[in-house]
Amino acid sequence: MTTMTMTTVEMPASANGHAARGLKRIWHLCLMLLLLVASLGVSQLAVAQADPQREMSTAAPGITAEQWRQVRSGETGPNYRDSRHDSNYNLINASGETWRILRNRWVSPFGLIAILGMASVITLFYLVIGRKHLDEPRTGRKLLRWPLFMRALHWTVATLFITLALTGLNLLYGKFVFRSLFGDAVWAWMIAASKVLHNYLGPLFGILLIVLLVKLLKDNIPKKHDLQWFKQGGGLVGKGHPDAGFANGGEKAWYWLLATAGLLVVASGFVLDFPNYGQSRDTMQWANIIHAVGALGLTAVALGHIYIGTVGTEGSLEGMTTGYVDETWAKEHHNLWYEEVKGQSLSEEEVAAQKAGDSSEPSTRPS
Repeated sequence: MTTMTMTTVEMPASANGHAARGLKRIWHLCLMLLLLVASLGVSQLAVAQADPQREMSTAAPGITAEQWRQVRSGETGPNYRDSRHDSNYNLINASGETWRILRNRWVSPFGLIAILGMASVITLFYLVIGRKHLDEPRTGRKLLRWPLFMRALHWTVATLFITLALTGLNLLYGKFVFRSLFGDAVWAWMIAASKVLHNYLGPLFGILLIVLLVKLLKDNIPKKHDLQWFKQGGGLVGKGHPDAGFANGGEKAWYWLLATAGLLVVASGFVLDFPNYGQSRDTMQWANIIHAVGALGLTAVALGHIYIGTVGTEGSLEGMTTGYVDETWAKEHHNLWYEEVKGQSLSEEEVAAQKAGDSSEPSTRPS
C-alpha cells in the first residue's frame, strides 16, 4: 500500500493533463453523437408534420370530395353545421383546411427546425469556443445585482416558461414520439396532463410576465452603446469588452422580444383559453397560428438565453441564485453599471453575515 501511494504522488503532471484531455475528447465525442442523433430525427418529424393527409385520415376520415364541394359552394346541412343556436357556421369549412395546412406544412416543421437548429448551434459553439471564463481573477468582493423579490419572480416566470414550452411541444410533436414508444394509454394520459397544465398555467405566466417586464423596464431602455455591443458580438469580435450598463445589448434584445412577441403569445393564448367570448372559429384559427409561431420562436431564442446565463458564461448564474456577483464579473460584463455601484461592494464575510442574520438585502442599485 505504501508503494502504491508513492506512485500516485509522484505521477507526472503531464500524465494528469493527458488524462484530462482524453476525458474532454470523450465528452466532445458524446455530444457530437447526440447532435447527430437529434439531426437525424428532424427529417422524420418534419416529414410527418408536412403530410396533411396523414392526420386527415385519422382526424376526419369521413370527409369526401363531394362533401368539400358542398361546403365550398356554400351549402349547409345538419351534418356540418355548428350546434350553437341559430348558427349557420359550418364545422367543415375551407378556412379550417387552410389553418390545418399552415400548421402542418409550415409552422410545425419549421418550428422544429428552428429549435433543434438553435440547440445544434449552441452545442457546436460550446465544442469550438467553449465556456467564457473571466479574464481576471475574482476579487472576492460582491455586488448585489438581484434582490430576493426579483430572483423569486425571475425563477417563477422561468419555471412557468419551461413548463409551457415542454407541454406545448408535447401537444404539437409528442404524438410522433411518445405514442409510438409507450402506446395509446400512456400517450392519452400525457396529452391530457399537458393540455390541463398548458391551459391553466398560461394565464398565470402572462400575468407574472407583465409584472417582470414592468419591473425591468427602466434598465432595458436602448442606449447608444448597445449598438457597439452588437457590433462586437458581446465581446467575441475585436479586443476588450463592449460597454454595458445594468443590462447589455443582448439582454435588452431578449427583454424586448418578450415584451412584443411574448405578449402576443400571451394574448393569443387568452383567446384560445376562453373561446366563449364571441370570437369566431376563424379568429381562433389565426390565434392558434400566431400562438404557435411566437411560442416556437421564443423557445428557440430562450435556449440561447439559458445557455449564456448558465454554463456559457462564468459567474452569470451566481447573480440569479445568490443575488450577488463578483466585482471582476461586473467590470468585464457590465462596466458602466460597475462604475455606478463599485463603492457599495461587500466582502464575502459581510455577505455571509447578512444572510445569517436574516437581514433584508440592501439594494446597491443607484436611485
